[in-house]
Amino acid sequence: MDTLKDLARQTALTPKESPLALKKKGQRIRIGLPKELSADENRIVLTPDAVEVLVNNGVEVAVETGAGAGAQFSDQSYAEAGAEILSSHKEVFDSDVILKIEPLQAEEFEYLKPGSTLISTINLPKLSADYFKKLNEKQITTVAFELIEDKAGEFPVIRTISEIAGASAILIGSEYLSSANGGQGVILGGVTGVPPRNVVVVGAGTVGEFAVRSALGLGANIKVFDRQIYRLRRLQYAVGTRIYTSVIDSVNFPNALKEADLVVGALRSEFGFAPMVITEEMVSKMKPNAVIVDVAIDTGGCCETSEVTSHNRPVFKKHGVIHYCVPNIASRFSHTASEALSNIFAPLLMKAVNLGGIHEMISHNKWFMKGVITHKGSVTHLNLAQRFNMRYKDLGLILSAGL
Repeated sequence: MDTLKDLARQTALTPKESPLALKKKGQRIRIGLPKELSADENRIVLTPDAVEVLVNNGVEVAVETGAGAGAQFSDQSYAEAGAEILSSHKEVFDSDVILKIEPLQAEEFEYLKPGSTLISTINLPKLSADYFKKLNEKQITTVAFELIEDKAGEFPVIRTISEIAGASAILIGSEYLSSANGGQGVILGGVTGVPPRNVVVVGAGTVGEFAVRSALGLGANIKVFDRQIYRLRRLQYAVGTRIYTSVIDSVNFPNALKEADLVVGALRSEFGFAPMVITEEMVSKMKPNAVIVDVAIDTGGCCETSEVTSHNRPVFKKHGVIHYCVPNIASRFSHTASEALSNIFAPLLMKAVNLGGIHEMISHNKWFMKGVITHKGSVTHLNLAQRFNMRYKDLGLILSAGL
């Protein structure tokens, strides 16, 4: 929460010139935080502390009743921060900017204010061309969490959620290895006289890195596999200690899976479906009551036997192996995840306020522009347009033409 405290301190000491400029131009920024319709989604994008910073800088914030309840933020805390609490889902959508976690559900399209901005995840494997056509019909500017970059060229939202997911995967795997949950009844790190258990991490990105950090903290034996040497090298450097690393091959990889007590699937593609590298045959040869936590399930999963599960029914067994395949693992730790997301979006929104609005933010920041996938009736992300055979327009050209 240091980021928000710094923002609050700065806004308390700095003259509020930007909101006055907005009012002179006849503009206003109203942000809507609707309650997620999915029972599995407990996160919210802005905490009450972040809302207070924005309200103090002239931004109107509308929060739907119960929107923060899943993350342990009460309506009262948002009201005290200066937000307007609305009981109507539809009324919250009457805002210039909609901030939500999940993509829109069918009934929410009719609530969208034409020409407004939607900032959310897109979760591409679950969406169709029709989703983006509906956004274009209402001239919506859509900014995808997954594609927002920072000045360093990193993906801050993906990085943050991946950190939570990686650390969570080891905690969840440990939970399902216990006898209480039908597992092997083992502790990953072992105890004096009892050797530690084997953890295989498939994928050396951010999820893999934080899974390794957690597993190291517990004292487990760790093997990390990836398709790219440079990722393995980067992970080795990041964790600061020598661990077993290998490219995914036809000998070492299947053998490691046979010996594994816990497997974390953390391979992702840059845009689209995760590569499936753990075959059903490999799963069938694993230890009875071993655990697979497929973190990549929200992009299809990297294990052939993975099937999407929910927080209410998170696991199933196949070939005697326990599979945990909940797409939004970070929602399990919703308070921490919400604080982390808020630390990213509060400064972004403050910058937008200072520039005069979201569209000015897009125009002045190429790194933020990369997150825009639709803009006023056009698809502005090339890979998305190619995937769904839709017409593509370059956002830079659109903006330079003043459209």
